[in-house]
Amino acid sequence: MKKVAIVGCGAYMDSGYGCPGEWRCLKAAALGEGQFDEPSQVTAFVKCECPGRTIGSNMGMALKLSEIKPDVIHLSSCLTNAKPGCPYATPEELAGILENTTGIKVILGTHDYH
Repeated sequence: MKKVAIVGCGAYMDSGYGCPGEWRCLKAAALGEGQFDEPSQVTAFVKCECPGRTIGSNMGMALKLSEIKPDVIHLSSCLTNAKPGCPYATPEELAGILENTTGIKVILGTHDYH
């Protein structure tokens, strides 16, 4: 089973714009739906907090504390498809930060649920 870490948009989740948090991401991971190519074990779930500068170090700490290296990191659908989008960084920029910090491939999105 693939091990994955997920990064969600903290502002989006906390604002109640239709994303109640991680349940849709966790469901898609467990069932291998959406952007998960197989059922996956979520080893870390990290909220990106504005303005996003700490996402690399926060993910690094989550990986260190979990002691489980994920095969891939997913940026949540609420982060990659947010309307309005993040005023601080694009999903591609955040993915680049995470890939450079962790050396782990980042996939944009988690699920297609509405």
